[in-house]
Amino acid sequence: MALRRAGAYSKKYTRPYTRRSSKKAKSYIKTVPNQKISNFKMGDINGFKTGKYKIIMHFVSGEQIQIRDNAIESSRQFVHKVIEENMPGNYYFEVKVYPHHILRENKVLTGAGADRMQTGMQHSFGVTMGRAALLKPNQEIFMIAVSSDKARSIVADALHKIRAKLPCHSRTLVEIRK
Repeated sequence: MALRRAGAYSKKYTRPYTRRSSKKAKSYIKTVPNQKISNFKMGDINGFKTGKYKIIMHFVSGEQIQIRDNAIESSRQFVHKVIEENMPGNYYFEVKVYPHHILRENKVLTGAGADRMQTGMQHSFGVTMGRAALLKPNQEIFMIAVSSDKARSIVADALHKIRAKLPCHSRTLVEIRK
């Protein structure tokens, strides 16, 4: 079954929800979906720590929103592939957000006879379907450090292309170290 579209979940920024119940067994989310983001730090980590890279690019959210972990992971894979093909090992790339928020779905049957096969809203807490990262305006999503202007243009182009994968307005900020 396909994922529901992002508009099915609340667009507004809410805190991660935990069920509250007088019965202890029902007071927490029992199963948490697996983490889809495989790597958070890639490239030359030691070179970044020593200050080898002078150009740092920050990919920033423009609004308050939640982004699913699969959208973050697909964006990460695309950017990492472009960078690794053009400048192998001569960069530092970091995912700055972590998906803590658990998304739930109350499955509802449709069609003839469906009214006799489900409980409706009687037990509507929902089954866990995925994770999302809750972002504030101007919060950093990705951080990429490179050493040359040519590399900077390659990364800027890759970051421009991933905007369609993410459900929010975003922009790239450039910081030049001296």
